[in-house]
Amino acid sequence: MPSTSPIGILVCGAGVFGRNHLRVYRTLENDGAAVRLAAVIEPDGARAAAAGEWGVPVFSSVAECLAARERGEVSFGAASVCTPTSSHFQVAQALLTAGLDVLVEKPIATTVAEATELLSLAAQKGRILQTGHLERFNPAVTATESVLNHPMFFEAHRLSVFSPRSLDVDVVLDLMVHDLDIVLSLVRSPVRSLHAVGLPILSPKVDIANVRVEFESGCVANFTASRVSTERVRKLRFFQPHQYVSIDYARQDLLVIDVSGAPPKPDSGTGGGAPSLSATPVADRVGSSSNMPGGFPGLRIEKPRVEPGEPLRLEIESFLECVRTRSKPRVSGEDGRAALALALDINAAIAEHAQRAGLDRFKQSGI
Repeated sequence: MPSTSPIGILVCGAGVFGRNHLRVYRTLENDGAAVRLAAVIEPDGARAAAAGEWGVPVFSSVAECLAARERGEVSFGAASVCTPTSSHFQVAQALLTAGLDVLVEKPIATTVAEATELLSLAAQKGRILQTGHLERFNPAVTATESVLNHPMFFEAHRLSVFSPRSLDVDVVLDLMVHDLDIVLSLVRSPVRSLHAVGLPILSPKVDIANVRVEFESGCVANFTASRVSTERVRKLRFFQPHQYVSIDYARQDLLVIDVSGAPPKPDSGTGGGAPSLSATPVADRVGSSSNMPGGFPGLRIEKPRVEPGEPLRLEIESFLECVRTRSKPRVSGEDGRAALALALDINAAIAEHAQRAGLDRFKQSGI
């Protein structure tokens, strides 16, 4: 029987992501959920001082925090790891070893070997290990499950303006990994081949990348990610038999265009011509209208109901439920490892292309 006692939570890292985790845990606590914010780990002095506003002990290291737990000075059974990617493995390893259930922000680690070791450790200790791919909890993505039917072609665009945050990793591990995880979860087929190109623009690492992945099922996916854009775009579009589906992550919007096969009505005014179904033009023209405009006989537009919600809160609520019921997370450690493995293969392909194209001379020494 699941425990109803409040789950004590440790948040590791009080940067941008850490502050959001702190906010959500405290909000849930104030809303009466069975959770209790117990401690924070933050080595940076200024951020540690700011974290004091949460009214819980703030420690400068994992070792210091776990020692205080051993002495009974603090009490917690689960943790969010919101530190820089380069430290995910070290922090999560220490927490799992100490017997904590762990939610690790994406990517789960920096190498597949590290991810595998975390999985083995979680299994050995009987602990929950969830990867923080929060777009999996985006209500528009969740609503897609009801219309999914053998997707065969994807177009993913994730563009962001430049920020000094997360420059310890390239754009593939920073941004594109979200879409890699989503597509892997929808296709559920091994990767057959991939082609990739990327360039460093404002940092020493790759800031913009374009990737084409073919799966054993025959499905093809194109991914574009940029952290040097002048606009913010987070969209995923895909085709499946007789359907085109468009997801706008930011607006939490889902659009489905269905080829019904029904003949046009005599009074439709279309002249009986067969329309051309093209992903972006059709979607742009129909916009958010619930009625199919003239000129597209045999097509039906639908906007399935999407219940709005904050993806991070939904992700954390799901993690807490897994901790209580000892059930497998929706985004498991295995899922995190799969997305990481594909991201690293893409980075290897980008590096190979850069060498072949003589792009190494454009690398920056620093910013």
